[in-house]
Amino acid sequence: MAAGLVISAPASGVGKTTLTLALARAWRNRGLNVQCFKSGPDYIDPAFHAAATGRPSVNVDSWAMDRVSIAHLVGRGADADVVLAEGSMGLFDGVAARGVSGTGATADIAEMLGWPVVLVIDPSGQAQTAAAIAAGLRDYRPGVRLAGVVLNRVASPRHEDLVRRALNEVGVAVFGALPRHAEISLPKRHLGLVQAEEQAEIGKLIDEAARFIAEHVDLDAVLQSAAKWSPHPATNGLNVTPPGQRIALARDAAFSFVYPHMLEAWRAAGAEIVPFSPLADEAPDASANVCWLPGGYPELHAGRIAANARFRSGLRGFAETRPVHGECGGYMVLGAALTDADGVRHEMAGLLGLETSFARRRMHLGYRLAELAAPMPGHEAGARLRGHEFHYSTIVAQPDTPLAVVHDATGTVIAETGSRRGHATGTFFHLIAEDR
Repeated sequence: MAAGLVISAPASGVGKTTLTLALARAWRNRGLNVQCFKSGPDYIDPAFHAAATGRPSVNVDSWAMDRVSIAHLVGRGADADVVLAEGSMGLFDGVAARGVSGTGATADIAEMLGWPVVLVIDPSGQAQTAAAIAAGLRDYRPGVRLAGVVLNRVASPRHEDLVRRALNEVGVAVFGALPRHAEISLPKRHLGLVQAEEQAEIGKLIDEAARFIAEHVDLDAVLQSAAKWSPHPATNGLNVTPPGQRIALARDAAFSFVYPHMLEAWRAAGAEIVPFSPLADEAPDASANVCWLPGGYPELHAGRIAANARFRSGLRGFAETRPVHGECGGYMVLGAALTDADGVRHEMAGLLGLETSFARRRMHLGYRLAELAAPMPGHEAGARLRGHEFHYSTIVAQPDTPLAVVHDATGTVIAETGSRRGHATGTFFHLIAEDR
């Protein structure tokens, strides 16, 4: 029987990922099998989880997924000793309108699974107020249990003592206090953390974080606070249809944002995935019957993509007879041109008329519910798809026929409809699940 915990915080940027990775590696170093999950739509943290535990991590999302799908995904932790679900944003932060099984908040997952929450609190610039925040989060939603807190970025022993005393007075356990330690900070980028595969020293970084956490956190007390958990058998798996039987999947530093559960669901349905690298000037496999370009950071590699003639001509030839779909960055590459942050315009594949620019940055962020006006690989017209959009590009032109009517989480229609032309389709959102 596994021990289940949720790692959360009052806000983003407090240290959830660092604590999750450090706990996972520290317990793994003690000989325990650790399974991680990520609550919410994040493409990057699961790769860090896998690096820390040696086991694949997947996303669970209460806005986009039903309880059956979440139970199916979490069931992979049945053979683990410890199961950690890393939250996103603050503990109760989600969207205003409820989705399939919740608002997307980490608290939904904690309540659904019955796992207590370990809060990471950064008391910088405060002392006793940190206790008020912890007590408020503990009492905000009766179905969510607080196990205790780990203090991060404590300024001094006196500062730690003030905060600990206040937390003790309100009955909140303190598992440990971390002094400021820049060496274990993970690099940032405009969409969040730098990807795990981009960091040659990721293993050393996680080992250092684990050593640091073991010095300052009572690992035994944290483990004892976890809920004993064994998953209930899920009668059905994920509601995900593969886009084809043999899928040519763009996969490199420019095309890496694809949810792990999607790839697993495709394989479970019998599909074969054939990776190729546009950055290495590779074309999609000629034997594939569909090509899929995930999101990523094409804007950082736009000049190289534009110069890779074999990739672009091979993609165009593929699209003459078979479907090609792009998500977010992949959609931009299917378009006519991409202007980078320096204002340089790069010619893309030209399968769609989309033109985007990073010279005029504007954040697009949020859940998306799309009703397809036409088919796309794996989904018929009329299908309702749930996904998430996060990018900083501005649409310069989107002249092709809209692929879908797209709403945000409040039901408001948005301009990012996606496009279709011939065998090519694209969306700005990353697909998470189809409504059952």
